[in-house]
Amino acid sequence: MHLTYHPKKRIDHHFLDGIFHFLKDNAVLCIATLLAIITSIIIPPDDKYLGYFDFKTLTCLFCVLAVVNALKGVRFFTVLATKIVTVFKNTRSAILALVYVTFIGSMLIANDMALLTFLPLGYFVLTSTKKERLMAFTFIMQNIAANLGGMLTPFGNPQNLYLYTYFNIGNLEFMGIMLVPFFLSVALITVCCLFVKNEPLSIEDAQTKLPKAKTIIYLLLFALSIIIVFRVVNYLIGLFIIVTVLLFMDKSALKKVDYGLLLTFVMFFIFAGNTARIPIIEKALSSLMEKSPLLTPVISCQIISNVPTAILLSKFTTNYGALLVGVNIGGVGTLISSLASLITFREYIKHNPDKTLKYVGLFSLFNFAFLIILTTVMLFIV
Repeated sequence: MHLTYHPKKRIDHHFLDGIFHFLKDNAVLCIATLLAIITSIIIPPDDKYLGYFDFKTLTCLFCVLAVVNALKGVRFFTVLATKIVTVFKNTRSAILALVYVTFIGSMLIANDMALLTFLPLGYFVLTSTKKERLMAFTFIMQNIAANLGGMLTPFGNPQNLYLYTYFNIGNLEFMGIMLVPFFLSVALITVCCLFVKNEPLSIEDAQTKLPKAKTIIYLLLFALSIIIVFRVVNYLIGLFIIVTVLLFMDKSALKKVDYGLLLTFVMFFIFAGNTARIPIIEKALSSLMEKSPLLTPVISCQIISNVPTAILLSKFTTNYGALLVGVNIGGVGTLISSLASLITFREYIKHNPDKTLKYVGLFSLFNFAFLIILTTVMLFIV
Protein backbone atom coordinates (compact mmCIF):
# COMPACT_ATOMS: atom_id res chain seq x y z
CA MET A 1 0.00 0.00 0.00
CA HIS A 2 1.32 3.44 -0.94
CA LEU A 3 0.95 6.07 1.81
CA THR A 4 0.66 9.70 0.81
CA TYR A 5 1.64 12.50 3.19
CA HIS A 6 -0.77 15.40 3.31
CA PRO A 7 0.96 18.39 4.96
CA LYS A 8 -2.13 20.54 4.40
CA LYS A 9 -4.20 18.42 6.77
CA ARG A 10 -1.55 18.78 9.45
CA ILE A 11 -1.42 22.54 8.91
CA ASP A 12 -5.23 22.74 9.07
CA HIS A 13 -5.19 20.78 12.32
CA HIS A 14 -2.65 23.15 13.92
CA PHE A 15 -4.49 26.18 12.52
CA LEU A 16 -7.81 25.05 14.03
CA ASP A 17 -6.07 24.18 17.30
CA GLY A 18 -4.59 27.67 17.39
CA ILE A 19 -8.00 29.26 16.80
CA PHE A 20 -9.51 27.15 19.59
CA HIS A 21 -6.85 28.21 22.08
CA PHE A 22 -7.19 31.86 21.06
CA LEU A 23 -10.96 31.78 21.59
CA LYS A 24 -10.49 30.00 24.93
CA ASP A 25 -7.86 32.47 26.20
CA ASN A 26 -9.70 35.56 24.92
CA ALA A 27 -13.32 34.58 25.52
CA VAL A 28 -14.41 37.98 26.87
CA LEU A 29 -12.75 39.87 24.00
CA CYS A 30 -14.36 37.56 21.43
CA ILE A 31 -17.80 37.96 22.99
CA ALA A 32 -17.38 41.75 23.16
CA THR A 33 -16.31 41.83 19.51
CA LEU A 34 -19.27 39.69 18.46
CA LEU A 35 -21.67 41.96 20.36
CA ALA A 36 -20.08 45.05 18.76
CA ILE A 37 -20.44 43.54 15.27
CA ILE A 38 -24.07 42.49 15.80
CA THR A 39 -25.11 45.90 17.15
CA SER A 40 -23.13 47.64 14.37
CA ILE A 41 -25.33 45.83 11.84
CA ILE A 42 -28.43 47.15 13.63
CA ILE A 43 -26.93 50.65 14.04
CA PRO A 44 -24.57 51.21 11.08
CA PRO A 45 -21.39 53.26 11.77
CA ASP A 46 -21.89 57.00 11.63
CA ASP A 47 -20.43 60.20 13.11
CA LYS A 48 -21.98 59.43 16.52
CA TYR A 49 -19.61 56.47 16.98
CA LEU A 50 -16.75 58.76 18.07
CA GLY A 51 -18.88 59.85 21.00
CA TYR A 52 -18.98 56.25 22.27
CA PHE A 53 -15.35 56.19 23.37
CA ASP A 54 -14.03 57.47 26.68
CA PHE A 55 -10.44 58.18 25.66
CA LYS A 56 -9.41 59.31 29.13
CA THR A 57 -10.49 55.97 30.64
CA LEU A 58 -8.55 54.06 27.98
CA THR A 59 -5.46 56.25 28.49
CA CYS A 60 -5.54 55.94 32.29
CA LEU A 61 -5.97 52.18 32.07
CA PHE A 62 -3.04 51.92 29.64
CA CYS A 63 -0.78 54.00 31.91
CA VAL A 64 -1.58 51.95 35.01
CA LEU A 65 -1.06 48.64 33.16
CA ALA A 66 2.27 49.79 31.66
CA VAL A 67 3.74 51.04 34.96
CA VAL A 68 2.57 47.94 36.84
CA ASN A 69 4.37 45.81 34.25
CA ALA A 70 7.54 47.82 34.85
CA LEU A 71 7.25 47.27 38.62
CA LYS A 72 6.60 43.58 38.06
CA GLY A 73 9.72 43.47 35.89
CA VAL A 74 11.89 44.43 38.86
CA ARG A 75 9.90 41.96 41.04
CA PHE A 76 8.65 44.78 43.28
CA PHE A 77 5.26 43.23 44.07
CA THR A 78 6.65 39.74 44.57
CA VAL A 79 9.30 40.95 47.00
CA LEU A 80 6.84 43.19 48.84
CA ALA A 81 4.19 40.49 49.18
CA THR A 82 6.68 37.76 50.11
CA LYS A 83 8.15 39.93 52.84
CA ILE A 84 4.67 40.48 54.27
CA VAL A 85 3.77 36.79 54.13
CA THR A 86 7.04 35.59 55.73
CA VAL A 87 6.12 37.47 58.89
CA PHE A 88 3.33 34.96 59.54
CA LYS A 89 4.00 31.44 60.73
CA ASN A 90 0.64 29.62 60.35
CA THR A 91 -1.88 28.85 57.62
CA ARG A 92 -4.62 31.15 58.87
CA SER A 93 -2.35 34.19 59.16
CA ALA A 94 -0.60 33.44 55.86
CA ILE A 95 -3.90 33.13 53.95
CA LEU A 96 -5.20 36.30 55.61
CA ALA A 97 -1.99 38.06 54.53
CA LEU A 98 -2.34 36.81 50.95
CA VAL A 99 -5.96 37.91 50.81
CA TYR A 100 -5.28 41.31 52.38
CA VAL A 101 -2.32 41.92 50.05
CA THR A 102 -4.61 41.19 47.09
CA PHE A 103 -7.31 43.39 48.66
CA ILE A 104 -4.94 46.35 49.08
CA GLY A 105 -3.30 45.67 45.73
CA SER A 106 -6.62 45.92 43.93
CA MET A 107 -7.13 49.42 45.34
CA LEU A 108 -3.80 50.53 43.88
CA ILE A 109 -3.23 48.55 40.68
CA ALA A 110 -6.76 47.41 39.67
CA ASN A 111 -8.37 44.05 40.41
CA ASP A 112 -7.18 42.08 37.39
CA MET A 113 -3.56 43.22 37.79
CA ALA A 114 -3.69 42.45 41.53
CA LEU A 115 -4.75 38.88 40.74
CA LEU A 116 -2.16 38.44 38.00
CA THR A 117 0.43 39.64 40.51
CA PHE A 118 -0.61 37.88 43.73
CA LEU A 119 -2.26 34.61 42.63
CA PRO A 120 1.18 33.20 41.66
CA LEU A 121 2.38 34.19 45.14
CA GLY A 122 -0.50 32.26 46.70
CA TYR A 123 0.41 29.24 44.58
CA PHE A 124 4.07 29.53 45.64
CA VAL A 125 3.23 29.77 49.35
CA LEU A 126 0.80 26.83 49.36
CA THR A 127 2.90 24.50 47.20
CA SER A 128 6.18 25.22 48.97
CA THR A 129 4.54 24.43 52.33
CA LYS A 130 2.57 21.42 51.00
CA LYS A 131 -0.82 23.04 51.67
CA GLU A 132 -2.23 22.57 48.15
CA ARG A 133 -5.59 21.46 49.60
CA LEU A 134 -6.21 25.09 50.58
CA MET A 135 -5.54 26.44 47.09
CA ALA A 136 -9.16 26.56 45.88
CA PHE A 137 -10.32 28.42 49.02
CA THR A 138 -7.33 30.81 48.94
CA PHE A 139 -7.75 31.62 45.23
CA ILE A 140 -11.50 32.22 45.69
CA MET A 141 -10.89 34.54 48.66
CA GLN A 142 -8.18 36.39 46.72
CA ASN A 143 -10.62 36.74 43.82
CA ILE A 144 -13.40 38.14 46.04
CA ALA A 145 -10.87 40.43 47.72
CA ALA A 146 -9.70 41.76 44.34
CA ASN A 147 -13.25 42.40 43.10
CA LEU A 148 -14.49 44.02 46.30
CA GLY A 149 -11.28 45.65 47.51
CA GLY A 150 -11.01 47.70 44.35
CA MET A 151 -14.41 49.31 44.90
CA LEU A 152 -13.06 52.05 47.18
CA THR A 153 -10.87 53.82 44.61
CA PRO A 154 -11.66 55.17 41.11
CA PHE A 155 -8.85 53.06 39.61
CA GLY A 156 -9.47 49.92 41.69
CA ASN A 157 -11.86 48.39 39.14
CA PRO A 158 -12.08 49.21 35.41
CA GLN A 159 -15.80 50.01 35.69
CA ASN A 160 -15.00 52.48 38.49
CA LEU A 161 -12.59 54.37 36.27
CA TYR A 162 -15.23 54.63 33.57
CA LEU A 163 -18.08 55.80 35.86
CA TYR A 164 -15.78 58.17 37.76
CA THR A 165 -14.89 59.87 34.48
CA TYR A 166 -18.29 59.61 32.79
CA PHE A 167 -20.23 61.21 35.67
CA ASN A 168 -17.34 63.45 36.79
CA ILE A 169 -17.71 62.19 40.39
CA GLY A 170 -15.74 64.01 43.10
CA ASN A 171 -13.00 62.06 44.88
CA LEU A 172 -14.46 62.28 48.39
CA GLU A 173 -17.98 61.69 47.09
CA PHE A 174 -16.79 58.56 45.27
CA MET A 175 -15.21 57.09 48.40
CA GLY A 176 -18.20 58.13 50.48
CA ILE A 177 -20.55 56.16 48.21
CA MET A 178 -18.41 53.02 48.45
CA LEU A 179 -17.46 53.20 52.15
CA VAL A 180 -20.24 50.99 53.58
CA PRO A 181 -20.00 48.11 51.06
CA PHE A 182 -16.20 48.32 51.31
CA PHE A 183 -16.03 47.83 55.10
CA LEU A 184 -18.78 45.22 54.99
CA SER A 185 -16.71 43.32 52.42
CA VAL A 186 -13.60 43.54 54.63
CA ALA A 187 -15.58 42.10 57.55
CA LEU A 188 -17.07 39.23 55.51
CA ILE A 189 -13.73 38.26 53.95
CA THR A 190 -12.01 38.32 57.35
CA VAL A 191 -14.68 36.13 58.95
CA CYS A 192 -14.37 33.56 56.14
CA CYS A 193 -10.58 33.38 56.50
CA LEU A 194 -10.79 32.98 60.29
CA PHE A 195 -12.43 29.57 59.74
CA VAL A 196 -9.20 28.23 58.20
CA LYS A 197 -7.61 25.60 60.47
CA ASN A 198 -4.54 27.03 62.18
CA GLU A 199 -1.49 24.93 61.29
CA PRO A 200 2.26 25.67 61.62
CA LEU A 201 3.77 27.10 58.46
CA SER A 202 7.33 27.71 57.33
CA ILE A 203 8.05 29.97 54.35
CA GLU A 204 11.47 30.84 52.97
CA ASP A 205 12.22 34.53 52.80
CA ALA A 206 12.87 36.05 49.37
CA GLN A 207 16.48 37.17 48.87
CA THR A 208 15.81 39.23 45.75
CA LYS A 209 17.22 42.76 45.92
CA LEU A 210 15.34 45.54 44.21
CA PRO A 211 17.27 47.86 41.84
CA LYS A 212 16.88 51.12 43.78
CA ALA A 213 17.03 53.65 40.95
CA LYS A 214 14.59 51.80 38.69
CA THR A 215 12.21 51.04 41.55
CA ILE A 216 12.07 54.69 42.63
CA ILE A 217 11.47 55.92 39.06
CA TYR A 218 8.73 53.33 38.46
CA LEU A 219 7.06 54.24 41.76
CA LEU A 220 7.10 57.89 40.70
CA LEU A 221 5.50 56.90 37.38
CA PHE A 222 2.92 54.90 39.31
CA ALA A 223 2.16 57.98 41.43
CA LEU A 224 1.83 59.98 38.19
CA SER A 225 -0.65 57.45 36.76
CA ILE A 226 -2.74 57.82 39.92
CA ILE A 227 -2.55 61.62 39.73
CA ILE A 228 -3.81 61.41 36.13
CA VAL A 229 -6.86 59.48 37.32
CA PHE A 230 -7.56 62.14 39.94
CA ARG A 231 -7.43 64.82 37.21
CA VAL A 232 -4.42 66.65 38.72
CA VAL A 233 -2.39 66.21 35.51
CA ASN A 234 -3.82 66.19 31.98
CA TYR A 235 -4.02 62.58 30.79
CA LEU A 236 -2.28 63.29 27.46
CA ILE A 237 0.70 64.88 29.25
CA GLY A 238 0.86 61.95 31.65
CA LEU A 239 0.68 59.48 28.76
CA PHE A 240 3.58 61.20 26.99
CA ILE A 241 5.79 61.19 30.11
CA ILE A 242 5.10 57.54 31.02
CA VAL A 243 5.57 56.21 27.48
CA THR A 244 8.76 58.24 26.96
CA VAL A 245 10.38 57.06 30.20
CA LEU A 246 9.44 53.41 29.65
CA LEU A 247 10.73 53.51 26.06
CA PHE A 248 14.17 54.29 27.46
CA MET A 249 14.05 52.17 30.63
CA ASP A 250 11.82 49.15 29.91
CA LYS A 251 10.29 48.71 26.45
CA SER A 252 9.03 45.27 27.48
CA ALA A 253 6.65 46.91 29.97
CA LEU A 254 4.89 48.57 27.03
CA LYS A 255 4.89 45.34 25.02
CA LYS A 256 3.37 43.39 27.92
CA VAL A 257 0.41 45.74 28.40
CA ASP A 258 -2.83 43.77 28.19
CA TYR A 259 -3.93 45.26 24.87
CA GLY A 260 -6.64 42.61 24.75
CA LEU A 261 -8.24 44.25 27.80
CA LEU A 262 -8.04 47.70 26.16
CA LEU A 263 -9.55 46.32 22.95
CA THR A 264 -12.27 44.65 25.02
CA PHE A 265 -13.14 48.10 26.40
CA VAL A 266 -13.27 49.52 22.88
CA MET A 267 -15.68 46.77 21.77
CA PHE A 268 -17.85 47.24 24.86
CA PHE A 269 -17.98 51.00 24.15
CA ILE A 270 -19.30 50.23 20.65
CA PHE A 271 -21.77 47.65 21.97
CA ALA A 272 -23.06 49.96 24.73
CA GLY A 273 -23.27 52.99 22.44
CA ASN A 274 -25.20 51.09 19.79
CA THR A 275 -27.48 49.34 22.28
CA ALA A 276 -28.43 52.67 23.84
CA ARG A 277 -29.67 53.79 20.40
CA ILE A 278 -31.99 50.80 19.86
CA PRO A 279 -35.45 52.18 20.82
CA ILE A 280 -36.95 49.05 22.39
CA ILE A 281 -33.85 48.39 24.54
CA GLU A 282 -33.54 52.04 25.47
CA LYS A 283 -37.13 52.05 26.74
CA ALA A 284 -36.74 48.77 28.65
CA LEU A 285 -33.44 49.70 30.36
CA SER A 286 -34.68 53.19 31.25
CA SER A 287 -37.73 51.63 32.92
CA LEU A 288 -35.65 49.03 34.81
CA MET A 289 -33.13 51.59 36.05
CA GLU A 290 -35.94 53.85 37.20
CA LYS A 291 -37.58 51.02 39.17
CA SER A 292 -34.40 49.56 40.69
CA PRO A 293 -31.11 51.37 40.03
CA LEU A 294 -29.26 48.91 42.31
CA LEU A 295 -30.76 45.51 41.47
CA THR A 296 -30.70 46.11 37.71
CA PRO A 297 -26.89 46.44 37.47
CA VAL A 298 -26.36 43.63 40.02
CA ILE A 299 -28.42 41.20 37.90
CA SER A 300 -26.96 42.50 34.63
CA CYS A 301 -23.40 41.85 35.90
CA GLN A 302 -24.24 38.16 36.34
CA ILE A 303 -25.11 37.91 32.65
CA ILE A 304 -22.84 40.31 30.74
CA SER A 305 -20.14 41.16 33.35
CA ASN A 306 -19.58 44.37 35.32
CA VAL A 307 -17.63 46.49 32.80
CA PRO A 308 -20.17 46.31 29.94
CA THR A 309 -22.97 46.73 32.49
CA ALA A 310 -21.41 49.97 33.74
CA ILE A 311 -20.89 51.31 30.22
CA LEU A 312 -24.38 50.31 29.04
CA LEU A 313 -26.48 51.37 32.04
CA SER A 314 -24.67 54.69 32.47
CA LYS A 315 -26.68 55.86 29.45
CA PHE A 316 -30.00 55.30 31.25
CA THR A 317 -29.63 56.85 34.71
CA THR A 318 -28.41 59.86 36.62
CA ASN A 319 -28.35 57.88 39.88
CA TYR A 320 -24.65 57.09 39.57
CA GLY A 321 -24.38 56.20 43.27
CA ALA A 322 -26.66 53.17 42.97
CA LEU A 323 -25.11 52.18 39.64
CA LEU A 324 -21.60 52.43 41.10
CA VAL A 325 -22.50 50.22 44.07
CA GLY A 326 -24.39 47.79 41.83
CA VAL A 327 -21.57 47.14 39.35
CA ASN A 328 -19.08 46.68 42.19
CA ILE A 329 -20.97 44.22 44.39
CA GLY A 330 -22.29 42.65 41.17
CA GLY A 331 -18.69 41.66 40.42
CA VAL A 332 -19.17 38.66 42.70
CA GLY A 333 -21.60 35.92 41.75
CA THR A 334 -21.18 34.00 38.50
CA LEU A 335 -17.84 33.23 36.86
CA ILE A 336 -18.59 35.78 34.14
CA SER A 337 -19.68 38.60 36.45
CA SER A 338 -16.13 39.95 36.39
CA LEU A 339 -13.13 39.57 34.10
CA ALA A 340 -11.06 39.10 37.28
CA SER A 341 -13.05 35.95 38.14
CA LEU A 342 -12.17 34.43 34.76
CA ILE A 343 -8.50 35.22 35.39
CA THR A 344 -8.64 33.37 38.73
CA PHE A 345 -10.49 30.42 37.21
CA ARG A 346 -7.92 30.13 34.41
CA GLU A 347 -5.02 30.29 36.91
CA TYR A 348 -6.51 27.63 39.21
CA ILE A 349 -7.40 25.20 36.40
CA LYS A 350 -3.87 25.57 35.00
CA HIS A 351 -2.54 24.00 38.19
CA ASN A 352 -5.52 21.72 38.96
CA PRO A 353 -7.10 20.62 35.65
CA ASP A 354 -8.91 17.68 37.29
CA LYS A 355 -10.69 19.80 39.93
CA THR A 356 -12.79 22.10 37.75
CA LEU A 357 -16.23 21.11 39.09
CA LYS A 358 -15.08 21.26 42.71
CA TYR A 359 -13.69 24.75 42.17
CA VAL A 360 -16.83 26.03 40.38
CA GLY A 361 -19.02 24.65 43.18
CA LEU A 362 -16.96 26.26 45.96
CA PHE A 363 -16.63 29.48 43.96
CA SER A 364 -20.40 29.71 43.47
CA LEU A 365 -21.10 28.99 47.15
CA PHE A 366 -18.90 31.80 48.46
CA ASN A 367 -19.60 34.31 45.69
CA PHE A 368 -23.38 34.06 45.84
CA ALA A 369 -23.29 34.22 49.65
CA PHE A 370 -21.33 37.50 49.39
CA LEU A 371 -23.63 38.78 46.65
CA ILE A 372 -26.83 38.09 48.62
CA ILE A 373 -25.52 39.64 51.85
CA LEU A 374 -24.08 42.76 50.20
CA THR A 375 -27.12 43.34 47.98
CA THR A 376 -29.57 42.89 50.85
CA VAL A 377 -27.70 45.36 53.07
CA MET A 378 -27.22 47.96 50.33
CA LEU A 379 -30.89 47.86 49.30
CA PHE A 380 -31.68 49.46 52.67
CA ILE A 381 -28.98 52.13 52.23
CA VAL A 382 -28.88 53.19 48.56
